[in-house]
Amino acid sequence: MQTDVRPEAMKRIVNESLAKQFIDDQVKALRRQVGDSKVLLALSGGVDSSVTAALLIKAIGKNLVCVHVNHGLLRKGEPEQVIKVFRDQMGAELIYVDAVDRFLDKLAGITDPERKRHIIGKEFIDVFAEEAAKLDGIKFLAQGTIYPDILESKDGIKAHHNVGGLPPELDFELVEPVKLLYKDEVRVVGKALGLPDGMVFRQPFPGPGLGVRCTGAITRDRLEAVREADAILREEFAKNGLADKVWQYFTIVPDYKSTGIKDGKRTYEWPVIIRAVNTRDAVTATVPEIPFSLLQHLTARITAEVKGVNRVLFDLSPKPVATIEWE
Repeated sequence: MQTDVRPEAMKRIVNESLAKQFIDDQVKALRRQVGDSKVLLALSGGVDSSVTAALLIKAIGKNLVCVHVNHGLLRKGEPEQVIKVFRDQMGAELIYVDAVDRFLDKLAGITDPERKRHIIGKEFIDVFAEEAAKLDGIKFLAQGTIYPDILESKDGIKAHHNVGGLPPELDFELVEPVKLLYKDEVRVVGKALGLPDGMVFRQPFPGPGLGVRCTGAITRDRLEAVREADAILREEFAKNGLADKVWQYFTIVPDYKSTGIKDGKRTYEWPVIIRAVNTRDAVTATVPEIPFSLLQHLTARITAEVKGVNRVLFDLSPKPVATIEWE
């Protein structure tokens, strides 16, 4: 049984050869653990869940059932992209669940970030349990837990929706094939599995989604603001050649407002905070230099195109002292 502690002797996966050895070992381990049973996978479309899916497809094929839950906290266009890539292009058995109202109703009025994470995590488990009840032979739940998730949860820095096991009333056993890997290793494994670059090098995205980037109590209008601002940031970074040079970049919309001026009139609207970091393993991170002209352009676009926003700020904090995400 795999533990939650990475062995000191475990080699860092830095090349295709080491990745293929890891894949071979995990395929054997997965077959031993799962046998002929079916596995339910939470497929967000992010790097970690995608690599987990590819490993499981290699190990057990059609016995993997992927569930994509649209909880209303995804980035712009992501549900459509997940369906296109996994169902249409990869031929995976994919169940799409529209649970937007269900999640947002449960999160209404919740300000504490840990409560938000736990609510989102519990709701995910509940959704999977309901989907599993509709299927025969589901005995396992796969998760894309990686090692930084485990480290941060153990250190009390933050709770992760996919760390800590399942409630006792759910008769699922966890399958976590990449739980001892760092983010950079997951990408190397993904490449070795033949996943497309657009998936392997996709922006890291937290399990709770935009729920941890819409700080404080989530409202639908502020959630839409962070979604639209994030889309503009991603578009501009791609145009300016930064998409492949900056490890992670996103926006946050906090739950407070400030005074501004638009069209000669006083406004009282939200700020958008831009976060950009470079890191190898997500344990530490630095802030890259972003051209000031680009920051000015981003400010102009976001304040003009995103409803309810009148300020743009840039977060200069490294990790530590700050975490990568705000919540």
